[in-house]
Amino acid sequence: MKSRSLRWLLVALLAMGVALTVLYQDRLDVAALQQWIQQAGAAAPLLFILIYAIGALFFLPGSALTLAGGALFGPVWGTLWNLTGATLGAALAFLAARYLGAEWVQRRAGPKLKRLTDGVAAEGWRFVAFVRLVPLFPFNLLNYALGLTRISFLPYLLATWIFMLPGALAYTYLGYAGREAVAGGEGVIQKGLLALALLAVVAFLPRLIAKLRERPMLEVSELKQRLDAGENLLVLDVRTASDFVGEQGHLVAAQNLPLEELPARVEELEPWLEQTVALVCRTDRRSAKAAAILAGAGFSDVHVVGGGMTAWLGHGWPVEEVQLKKE
Repeated sequence: MKSRSLRWLLVALLAMGVALTVLYQDRLDVAALQQWIQQAGAAAPLLFILIYAIGALFFLPGSALTLAGGALFGPVWGTLWNLTGATLGAALAFLAARYLGAEWVQRRAGPKLKRLTDGVAAEGWRFVAFVRLVPLFPFNLLNYALGLTRISFLPYLLATWIFMLPGALAYTYLGYAGREAVAGGEGVIQKGLLALALLAVVAFLPRLIAKLRERPMLEVSELKQRLDAGENLLVLDVRTASDFVGEQGHLVAAQNLPLEELPARVEELEPWLEQTVALVCRTDRRSAKAAAILAGAGFSDVHVVGGGMTAWLGHGWPVEEVQLKKE
């Protein structure tokens, strides 16, 4: 009972702190904050890290703090202190969410939410790396959201620190370049161009990461070997029902779920959330679309079968043929 009361008290205090921060964040005077930190002397880095961590916990805008870190400490030390403060704040929010809300969410999670959290947990640090490199969600909100999943804390912490580095470096350097421009330092144009180049690299990361996250295509020869070896995998044929039993036939082990019906029926595949799924169609175009749908639903090991049924038949391997009767 005491533990439950303590949790509710902490939730209330946290919610009140977040609400106050959101209400008054437009009054944040970054220049005054920088001056105050500078006056701390040798303790300035520690004070800045502490402010950044608390700011992340209470939804202060991280971009403003990162720019301030670059202006205060320069590109090298600024990146280190920014990254350390952001990671510490992310850790505090993660632990707060896990202690205060994860058990409650797990008990009340519906099928869709459970499938999503299970998929995130199956991806583990890879999912954390993806969302840190590709900021799909606000940084502060994401820290709490990940705490509600079953991702282990240490992989979360390490992936957060490592994969926030590109963004931290770019925005820290931008803050440093802005300070130099205001102060009239040397090489302002070059520093400005370098800052823009770093931002361009960060902007390009989503495309690169999406490519890296794609599972390698499964060749039909490898699929046959795995099926002959009795490996437990789902062969999902995403052609229409008429094509599934049409002239090309289908693999004996295949289950048919047309691409058009997949989004509405993805819950039927929940037992395979963390298992291997091999997607088959006539070639591999429909399979690629199906792979994107399943990946978005949290499936962790989805492979497109290269060449599909056309490649399979090209090897002369057996299929199950069920011709539709013509009326």
